[in-house]
Amino acid sequence: MPARHLKSDILFLITAIIWGFAFVAQRIGMDHVGPFTFNGLRFFLGAMVLLPFILHGRRRSSCQPENTPSNDWRSLVGYGGLAGLALFGGASLQQVGLVYTTAGKAGFITGLYVVIVPIMGLLWRQHTHAGTWLGALMAASGLYLLSIKADLTISFGDFLVLMGALLWAAHIHLIGWVSPRTNALPLAFVQFLVCAMASLATAWAVESVGWADLVAAAPAILYGGMLSVGVAYTLQVVAQRDAHPAHAAILLSLESVFAAVGGWLILGEVMSARAMLGCLLMFAGMLVSQLYGLVAAGLTRSTA
Repeated sequence: MPARHLKSDILFLITAIIWGFAFVAQRIGMDHVGPFTFNGLRFFLGAMVLLPFILHGRRRSSCQPENTPSNDWRSLVGYGGLAGLALFGGASLQQVGLVYTTAGKAGFITGLYVVIVPIMGLLWRQHTHAGTWLGALMAASGLYLLSIKADLTISFGDFLVLMGALLWAAHIHLIGWVSPRTNALPLAFVQFLVCAMASLATAWAVESVGWADLVAAAPAILYGGMLSVGVAYTLQVVAQRDAHPAHAAILLSLESVFAAVGGWLILGEVMSARAMLGCLLMFAGMLVSQLYGLVAAGLTRSTA
């Protein structure tokens, strides 16, 4: 394996670990503060983590023409605002859902966005492959075993997290549309800031929090903001430069596994055999959805 691929794999693995254990931090943080307060503070911290990188990048690009995307602040604010509102919707549904469900279940249900993204892309006439449908079938079967009860109902928390996964998928499509039109890090900064402001405004309207609560929640907020939002995003950007697509797909999918491991180790969460089988099917569906096209393309090239 080339050294650059090994380095990117390690960075992707660290990213998946950080994101997986972030579900635990989100669950712990809400023992002390409300979901909108938690999200507002963590996304604000995430934006602040990115600020030094943005300022460094602006100094390096100061010789660029004024009409380059990185200097088009009107487009940046517009696109970042749209992305931030979509991020606010997905993050809010996930965070409120975590009040009513476990970190492990939330991690696997959120991971369904990797299956939803290609299916949603059909609305914009994007092509997909048979692996998308096979992966979707496996993931849906896993979701049934994990979350659907005997009377064919789904728990409130699982439903909110599932709706959040739909918005995460929509957010990915939105980022795919706006990212070629502006600079990546400033776009991330604006969307994080918009999400933070929307979350804090909602928290001011519907939640109450005291100083002692903020102090108690501080470790979880710091993890969720500085590590999960700020550091992990930056690691993903760096790793993407030299990433092997198949490796990236597998390693980032491990986010859901680490969420379940973290829930078990730290929160004492235990899943039934039925739920564990559901998680296994969902994880397999995520991998099939992402890797089928890459494997098929590799076989085509090898026989050409």
